[in-house]
Amino acid sequence: MRVAFHPQRAGNPSPATPVFPEFERVTEILVLFYSRKGSTAELARQVCRGIDAVPGARSRLRTVPQVTTVVEQPQPAVPADGPPYASHDDLRECAGLVLGSPTRFGNMAAPLKHFLDGTSSLWLTGVLAGKPAGVFTSTQTMHGGQETTLVSMMLPLLHHGMVIVGLPYTEDALSSTRSGGSPYGASHVAHGEQQPRLSDEERTLAQLLGKRVAELAVKLRG
Repeated sequence: MRVAFHPQRAGNPSPATPVFPEFERVTEILVLFYSRKGSTAELARQVCRGIDAVPGARSRLRTVPQVTTVVEQPQPAVPADGPPYASHDDLRECAGLVLGSPTRFGNMAAPLKHFLDGTSSLWLTGVLAGKPAGVFTSTQTMHGGQETTLVSMMLPLLHHGMVIVGLPYTEDALSSTRSGGSPYGASHVAHGEQQPRLSDEERTLAQLLGKRVAELAVKLRG
């Protein structure tokens, strides 16, 4: 690290005083998702790309464990592969949030809702209030409940006082897409494919969502 020194002034017997440059502050955006077959995870990676393209911003990728009606054995603290599990500290420390889930009958998946249902302590302190947030989802079919799923993820974020960021029609990909993408957030239509393959428009819109959340977070932090 380079250190600058103030020159010693005449009549001032004290030695030169070092001046340490101010460290650059990084605005971290939490990308929190649940994925079973990989499509939502691929969207999450594209959202991270959009965030990381914004000067002064950095993505933090996290997931949540599965939940079952009968717990046969404790979940490991760290997943076998993929990103780490999210904690409340991730939400406290983030300057913005992008939330993703596959659809379950027009709603977010149970593991993600289970995690959000446990954030009452954060709601009481208002730690998320005023922070920007966006949402994304994936479905097997074109009319599989994408928009209602996106709205279902917005509801707890609004209760936390977060500022919802969508996708504008000034982005050409939102008008030209023949698969996923809506003004409510980024999305993907899997069409039953075993391996997730995002269309160009889906990829563009996911990156744009991350970029828009990150840009707003950087501006809000000043």
